[in-house]
Amino acid sequence: MRCDRLVIGGGASGLFCAVQAAWLGEEVIVCEHEKKCGRKLLITGKGRCNVTNNSDVQTVMNNIPRSPKFMFSALSRFAPEDTMAFFESLGVPLKTERGRRVFPVSDRAEDIRSALVNACRDAGVRFVTDEIVSLIIEDGRCVGARSTSAEYRSARTVVATGGMSYPATGSTGAGYELARQAGHTVTELTPSLVPIVTEGRDCPEMMGLSLRNCTLSLCEEGSKKPLYSELGELLFTHFGMSGPLVLSASAHIGRIERGRYTLVIDLKPALSEQKLSDRILRDIAAAPNKELANLLRGLLPAKLIPVIIRRSGTDSTRRANQITQSDREALVSAMKHLTFTVKGLRPIEEAIITRGGVSTDELSPKTMESKLVRGLYFIGEVIDVDAYTGGFNLQIAFSTAYACANDT
Repeated sequence: MRCDRLVIGGGASGLFCAVQAAWLGEEVIVCEHEKKCGRKLLITGKGRCNVTNNSDVQTVMNNIPRSPKFMFSALSRFAPEDTMAFFESLGVPLKTERGRRVFPVSDRAEDIRSALVNACRDAGVRFVTDEIVSLIIEDGRCVGARSTSAEYRSARTVVATGGMSYPATGSTGAGYELARQAGHTVTELTPSLVPIVTEGRDCPEMMGLSLRNCTLSLCEEGSKKPLYSELGELLFTHFGMSGPLVLSASAHIGRIERGRYTLVIDLKPALSEQKLSDRILRDIAAAPNKELANLLRGLLPAKLIPVIIRRSGTDSTRRANQITQSDREALVSAMKHLTFTVKGLRPIEEAIITRGGVSTDELSPKTMESKLVRGLYFIGEVIDVDAYTGGFNLQIAFSTAYACANDT
């Protein structure tokens, strides 16, 4: 088969690149090894598809922990407002929720997937169910790709195969091997935006407890400043922690070594230690005969109370009027600095995205074309660029795809 542009991978970036290129008059083939394109889109945003973040380019870059400058050109050409306009032009009304996260009004990820697939079909994009195993490189130029049974010749070949996370959706990591065939460097592949495993019994004891409006800080041994600190939500699980704050914190975790990383929760970020101490004093004055465990019910969820009391070293049966100043200071410290040691990360199969990929040093930031092999492009998650939760990773997919499609 021959075409102007061969897109390997029918995920978010591949579909978006295909429709944009087809609108510019190119004959495009999308080669996807799964029978259904865009399957990973269906599980993003818990099935609602957090399609982008309603923010400016600088905000998006601030949410990319590594290599944000590489994305400046692509984001400047296709920003979140452009993503929103694109989907609304396809008849998918959008809404902005807390954290400026953007979702379809219907709360159905299928609406986003269908809009992309139908737009491709309407633009004349051809879909082929096949698995690419190698690139065709002649005289320093990529002129297509081969599957086990067919050969595809193209002026431009785009690798949009995604990462290694959620392999059940078709993300097998095959694109990394194609990149290596072309001589590209593939940086270390690790899970990102993934739940964190912690040491000890406290998290399992609080399993199912969700905290809102707390501050989570990720600290590294020997570092004076936290690697990450943000206000938001988290969830305690049988293995440790999950939730938006935890997933974003995971993007900063490198090689796990015992004691290297700790997670510190401020349960009362709106109160200084002095104000929190004063609050406890007022509660004591109002109910001097209450046991400590009951006294804390006005401050903490029930599942947290035994943990805070244990961490503070106080006696849960002590009456309020028996609580000393040192007891109060210990309780305040436990609530403002609830610390857990990171034991590890959940498997890459549970990660929202893959950290690592094709080195950005070897790609053009304006077009995503390989600097090593002409006519070869890499877009989306296969590139070594990832961001925090909030719609930023899909925006990276769309922006890199747009930059690639417009290199005509």
